[in-house]
Amino acid sequence: MILTHLSLTNFRAFARLDVDVPRPTLLIVGENAQGKTTLLEAIYYLATLTSFHTESDRQLINFLAAREPLAVARIVAEFIRGEHTHRLEVRLIQENAALNGNRMRREILVDGVKRTAREALGHFNAVLFLPQMTNIIEGAPEERRRYLNMALAQVMPGYAQALSEYTQILGQRNALLKQLGERGGDPAQLQYWDALLVERGALIIQARSKALDEIETLAARIHDRLTHGQEVLHLVYRPAYDPAAPDNGQMALRLDTAVKREHFSLSQIQQGFLRRLEALRSDEISRGMTLIGPHRDEFRILSNGIDLGDYGSRGQVRTALMALKLAEVAWMHQKSGEWPVLLLDEVLAELDAQRRQDLLDFLAEGEQSLLTTTDLNLFSPSFVRRAAIWTIRAGCIVSSELPAGA
Repeated sequence: MILTHLSLTNFRAFARLDVDVPRPTLLIVGENAQGKTTLLEAIYYLATLTSFHTESDRQLINFLAAREPLAVARIVAEFIRGEHTHRLEVRLIQENAALNGNRMRREILVDGVKRTAREALGHFNAVLFLPQMTNIIEGAPEERRRYLNMALAQVMPGYAQALSEYTQILGQRNALLKQLGERGGDPAQLQYWDALLVERGALIIQARSKALDEIETLAARIHDRLTHGQEVLHLVYRPAYDPAAPDNGQMALRLDTAVKREHFSLSQIQQGFLRRLEALRSDEISRGMTLIGPHRDEFRILSNGIDLGDYGSRGQVRTALMALKLAEVAWMHQKSGEWPVLLLDEVLAELDAQRRQDLLDFLAEGEQSLLTTTDLNLFSPSFVRRAAIWTIRAGCIVSSELPAGA
């Protein structure tokens, strides 16, 4: 997959940008707060339809444009997937509704045809690597669930829809649980929501389990190279409902114990999940919330049996994150047959000289990489000569250089 053209209108710092994107490697150079990361954010938004920096699409509209009664931010990309060229456009529209204040809506067009977010996901794939993504390893469980959801939504048809529907069903079920706990009523009312919850939830559990197994295989191999055989990486999936657990739901296992779940069918996961919900019913009613399910899943990253989230050194965490993100690239290629566009934001500044070289060596395995930096000296002269270079200042590309000999 190759991004060939990018157009931004009123997207954050960029009032207007319309530019062909060179390949295979592009270095985006500039001081801090000039728009380098915004370019990567726009590209990644096309892949995931969510921002890694903001909670609301409203914040993506250029602040000057947002003052108008009607403000529209646009991201348009042309890209090659397989043998065909496609166009993906996202419009973020803020309208002034007199009685209700500003109203936001989003329009998505794939090859000129309007699509829902669920239909658009998966057409364009990208992997993002930010220094602050160490939160995937060191942060709260929702950080790891978010990472996994974004990866799966890009390559697994139906995953984003199942996740969205699961979240809506969970909200309805929790509201009923709270009502039953506060006012009483017939617990049998939960049966309808239970059936819907386990149907979507089982698909999510099965997809996450399979994805983590596959990513672990790739990440362990890459991590072995990065650590020169000194450390072994292991990803441990801890689903809140575990089909491999006994009927009481308890598993007294070491954290680094490998648990195989690939032999469980979707139907078996659904049936077991439903039994656990029924067993927990009185407890859930008293607490007014759903106590098990994918919304409470966890996975941990271990190196030589050590949980890096709790005990990893800064160097170990950075190395594990690099292995995880590079494995994500290879995994997406395996699942879709296309190399995702790799987006790296100021990553080399966080790495020692050996890790920088290791990362740059891996870039040659993909089709297209975009890297931001404040300092070209972090790259070897030979790498710089082979790359195209954009210099960014105040939301504008002030200079553009093609590779030597191009």
